[in-house]
Amino acid sequence: MIQENSTVDVHVGRNKTQWLRRHLHQAHIQSEVLISNLQTEIERQIGYRSSRKRRSEIQYDYEVYHPLEEIQSWMFEMNRTHPHLVDLFSIGQSYEGRPLYVLQLGKRTRRFKKAVWIDCGVHAREWIGPAFCQWFVKEALNSYQHDSSIRRLMNQLDFYIMPVFNVDGYHYSWKTDRFWRKTRSKIPKYHCRGVDANRNWKVKWCDEGASLHPCDETYCGPFPESEPEVKAVAKFLRKHRKRVKAYISIHAYAQMLLYPYSYKYATIPNFNCESAAQNAVSALYSAYGVRYRYGPASTTLYVSSGSSIDWAYKNGIPYAFAFELRDTGYFGFLLPEELINPTCTETMRAVKTIASGLLKKCTK
Repeated sequence: MIQENSTVDVHVGRNKTQWLRRHLHQAHIQSEVLISNLQTEIERQIGYRSSRKRRSEIQYDYEVYHPLEEIQSWMFEMNRTHPHLVDLFSIGQSYEGRPLYVLQLGKRTRRFKKAVWIDCGVHAREWIGPAFCQWFVKEALNSYQHDSSIRRLMNQLDFYIMPVFNVDGYHYSWKTDRFWRKTRSKIPKYHCRGVDANRNWKVKWCDEGASLHPCDETYCGPFPESEPEVKAVAKFLRKHRKRVKAYISIHAYAQMLLYPYSYKYATIPNFNCESAAQNAVSALYSAYGVRYRYGPASTTLYVSSGSSIDWAYKNGIPYAFAFELRDTGYFGFLLPEELINPTCTETMRAVKTIASGLLKKCTK
């Protein structure tokens, strides 16, 4: 989104670099090169994987990015090795027929339990998202015995974790186009594919901040919930709306914690998310001193319609958040693997803080 007095990241071909620099200089616009060779950075993350041997869960490396097949195998392994705390199920199929897997984490009890939904990988190129969802599961399971705060959360709440929301797009970002964002659905009469899965929800659909053109990155789709991935998650959340008290969606990049509204400049009356967001950002900062901005998505990031957090809030989920993880543009979507650990460690603190708030109260 290009706005006055804001920073914009531009991807430009090598043969156009001098031309762009000249025009920026003539317009008195300051610029700097963040990544001089994008292809080299991409190959750093993908290149060596073809020779990597498959490893067991004990040796599973949470500090590298994993392709879809490895993430799904890992989900089955988590389910197999932690039967008392994990349940694996599919909520539907993607456009290309891939299962949409969700992990349920929490101690099995018969009583009514509040629940937290966390999805990652809505936008295919944001690889740090699925890395965090895996990190969250690892930390929750490995810390259950010795960390009383994790044990309390797992005993009193259920967590629904969807490590890769946009499975088709994520697979495509590994195989073909590292910077792919949308789903992979086909649009009749257009050669362009895919819909922005965060503009496809049934709330102020295709209004400001979304596009009606199938070739645009923010294409809202032919109709609300046209994407089977969005429809499946919406159906699941509607079914469990009495239990799900927090919706958290993990994105990148900007270092922000956002809450409704996305589609309009307005504050929500009697809304607890501001204090919850402030507490979460403080907890995140306590790890490595990384600063996150927080606030309504419309004023903190930009106006967008048909977003998942607005839909979640409108459908009775009192806490609705979208994280924009590291960084602020230096690496952008190509966040190096050595930053997975600190990024996930600090984000874990923020998510735990939000979840802990549910044990006290949900709404005023």
